[in-house]
Amino acid sequence: MHLDLPEKRYYSIGELAKAFNVNASLIRFWDKEFDILKPKKNAKGNRMFTPEDVKNLQLIYHLVKERGFTLEGAKIHLKEAQKKTLDKFEIIRKLEAIKMQLLNMKNEL
Repeated sequence: MHLDLPEKRYYSIGELAKAFNVNASLIRFWDKEFDILKPKKNAKGNRMFTPEDVKNLQLIYHLVKERGFTLEGAKIHLKEAQKKTLDKFEIIRKLEAIKMQLLNMKNEL
């Protein structure tokens, strides 16, 4: 899944919910369930997600929504093979970005 997010230090939960096309409550739920998500909270208590958190959210989204893992299965998968999974996911993300660029170039021709 390719996200169109501007480069920032922190993203609000609303921005991420819109980018992932899910409810903010799902992201809040995943924040409670997955240890790899560690958003900062501002003075009001609003979650502010770093680019690293966004990468982790993309990985969770990929495992749960695209590959059909259960939450427990995704947790186990992340703990057992986190480095290997992250490497594969990074490769997939880069290939999807290249695909989008190539499709844009094709459409411009």
